[in-house]
Amino acid sequence: MHQRLPPLNALRAFEAAARHCSFSRAAEELSVTKAAISHQIRTLEDYLGFPLFVRHNRGISLTPAGERALPGLRAGFDMLGEAVNAMRSVPGEAEMIAVWMAPSFATKWLIPRLHRFSATHPEIDMRIMSDVQLLDVNSGMEAIERLTRTHEVDVVIRFGSGDYPGYHVDRMFDVEGVPLCSPVLLSDPKRPRLCQPQDLARHVLLHDDTDYPGRPTWAAWLETYAVSGVNPRRGLHFNHVQMAMEAAIDGQGILLSIDELARFDVGEGRLVVPFDMRLPLEHSYHVVRSETAQQRRPVRQFVRWLLKEAADIRDAQSLQSVN
Repeated sequence: MHQRLPPLNALRAFEAAARHCSFSRAAEELSVTKAAISHQIRTLEDYLGFPLFVRHNRGISLTPAGERALPGLRAGFDMLGEAVNAMRSVPGEAEMIAVWMAPSFATKWLIPRLHRFSATHPEIDMRIMSDVQLLDVNSGMEAIERLTRTHEVDVVIRFGSGDYPGYHVDRMFDVEGVPLCSPVLLSDPKRPRLCQPQDLARHVLLHDDTDYPGRPTWAAWLETYAVSGVNPRRGLHFNHVQMAMEAAIDGQGILLSIDELARFDVGEGRLVVPFDMRLPLEHSYHVVRSETAQQRRPVRQFVRWLLKEAADIRDAQSLQSVN
């Protein structure tokens, strides 16, 4: 005879609150109110007959009973996820995987290559997600968990530290900041010359002001190479790298951006690297997925393909300066 279980919603609320040590963050993850989380926790505690949390003035902590229960519940919800994925995998039908990444990475790196994966794996359907509202760039593990649990994302491609405990993580590649411009700026005799970094003083600087940790900035680049006489704050500022890159392609100025995001446009001749002076970046691109997602064959095939594409890039010649 199966043991009678507490309400599933109450268990889910407890698992999220215990993992975050916060009712507010659990409410955000589960898209409910803090009051609803508190009510579910009280329901569970009444059902069990003992407290699971100690309420403090500025937060909560788990009781010994709560600490004992959390690992098993996390494993249980992961197993439920695997069971749901198994139900979705109908023999003879296409299998679906959900992938999240920043819009810039989707348009400038993945989409130009995605046809190669589709050609070799026509049985796998994909849902590509790039809504930046789904990921708070400063929230680290909380953001990864929100994507994989609440929004049922199988694979997250993220520019970051790679420190995501409890997840399968593979580094795709390291990146650097490089100056980029339209070849028109170098060939048009009516434009100021652009032969050395000091010439930037006579050109418009384009800035990617997207709010994410580790992005390259003109201030850091100019300081690294001790370039004087150039104001790192002047020019055109954009809140999205795609807009900044389009302005560079249009010949409106010089952009400092991540080399891999520009690789396709450089290869097509829309952008050039006026001088090969690179800014090393601390963060890298990583492929992140949960244990549940890793068990799915389509996910493993997609990750394997991603890492091969990344390895081919590392083996290929890097972006070259025109000088």
